[in-house]
Amino acid sequence: QVQLIESGGGLVQAGGSLRLSCAASGRTVSTSVMAWFRQAPGKDREFVARIITSGSGTYYTDSVKGRFTISRGTAKNTVYLQMNSLKPDDTAVYHCAAGTFFTSAPSAYNFWGQGTQVTVSS
Repeated sequence: QVQLIESGGGLVQAGGSLRLSCAASGRTVSTSVMAWFRQAPGKDREFVARIITSGSGTYYTDSVKGRFTISRGTAKNTVYLQMNSLKPDDTAVYHCAAGTFFTSAPSAYNFWGQGTQVTVSS
């Protein structure tokens, strides 16, 4: 099993920044790909960004390109999401996920964190 713990969410004004962290523990051999998803009230879970933890491959959804950056810590079982130029539409619960396939499909990720709330005020 893998446990994922997110932190760093909060309330920020539009144009501001937040940095989310996700720490993985347990059977981290199953975390070759880590990703961030988000879910706003009444909406489906949406892919945000993903990274290959052993290398530098990354991928972003179009709406966050140029504003968000996913990166891994020196210990490869930690992943960050730096969010700049935040917009009210970015308001959601952000979830960290881990799996072994480099994909945007939520169903491909075997492990999920509880989520951290990000609220962007206008």
